[in-house]
Amino acid sequence: MNRSPQITHVSWGRMEVEGLPPGKDFILHPGGGRAWDWSEHGTRHEPGIQPADVQELLDQGCTVIVLSRGMKLRLQTMPETLKILDDNGIEVHVEETTAAVVLYNKLAQTKPVGGLFHSTC
Repeated sequence: MNRSPQITHVSWGRMEVEGLPPGKDFILHPGGGRAWDWSEHGTRHEPGIQPADVQELLDQGCTVIVLSRGMKLRLQTMPETLKILDDNGIEVHVEETTAAVVLYNKLAQTKPVGGLFHSTC
């Protein structure tokens, strides 16, 4: 099984992930990840994480997904996004970003986990 990369640092506006250049927001999954560009699917704090944002994680074989809400809990998740994950039998965790990072890193030790991480508000 490809392991999901560990997040080695998170602070306001900056994240460091093993094997990737530092950045602000990330999409991570078993075997790697990339910068999360909100403009790809029109993601905004409200209505929040779009179904298309999580599709990449499903395509990468994630069985557990961690969605971060931002440091100030501003980032929402669309109900349609949660429904798609539920329909696919995905275990989902929605947490404040620093808590999401801790949980993701722990899950990455044993499960094909994916995540969407937002390092500001």
